[in-house]
Amino acid sequence: MTLLLALLMSCTLAKAQEKIILSCSGIRDGAIGHQPIKSPVIPPAVYLDNHTLTFSPTHPEYILYIKDEEDTVVYSTVVSESETTVVLPTTLSGSYEIDLVMGNWMFTGWIEV
Repeated sequence: MTLLLALLMSCTLAKAQEKIILSCSGIRDGAIGHQPIKSPVIPPAVYLDNHTLTFSPTHPEYILYIKDEEDTVVYSTVVSESETTVVLPTTLSGSYEIDLVMGNWMFTGWIEV
């Protein structure tokens, strides 16, 4: 019975977190003579639960941007390699674009908070 209860609780917790679908694109700095960006990297696994973003325990450093529908940055922060969660401001409500920038790579998706 205890095992069944634990299994049901873990399923409930898994449903609370929504995986964010991220697309990958290269960022070009416009400098002459730089090589074109090669094949894309695999987007990170990021989950949203209410106003909390959860990252894989092993990830590189990202700059996180949250943008409204007018493409205005409403929140930004650095997500260090040691951070696994970022709590977004509770004042955010609605649909937002999420951008994670890692060097010359940007991962973009949409969230609903």
